[in-house]
Amino acid sequence: MGGCHSVFSCHSVFFVIPAQAGIHVFNEENMKQYYVYIMASHKNGTLYTGVTSDLLKRVYEHKSDIVDGFTKKYKVHTLVYYETMNDITVAIEREKQIKRWKRLWKINLIAENNPDWKDISGFLPTQE
Repeated sequence: MGGCHSVFSCHSVFFVIPAQAGIHVFNEENMKQYYVYIMASHKNGTLYTGVTSDLLKRVYEHKSDIVDGFTKKYKVHTLVYYETMNDITVAIEREKQIKRWKRLWKINLIAENNPDWKDISGFLPTQE
């Protein structure tokens, strides 16, 4: 009989972290990625900061004006910045932090990483 006979997922990776003794199992569920992102209407224009677990889908929703709201009203369709995290709590806290920032700080963050404010959504990796 073929197949997986492990008590863990057949696609799990096991390793020991010395500072945190024990075996840690990492699989698709706990290796999920979360994204904090900034969209803009144009260079130095209206900004929107958000968090999501599916950046491709979320950017598509913003660009397509699928959901009524801020980004549709102000035509915020350009992905100009994003960060990747493995912990949703950290991602939500980072989103809140950026939202509390002064506008100039957000503009500087974008300019340091994307000086021409190009739409970087075409460079996003596809999710499986």
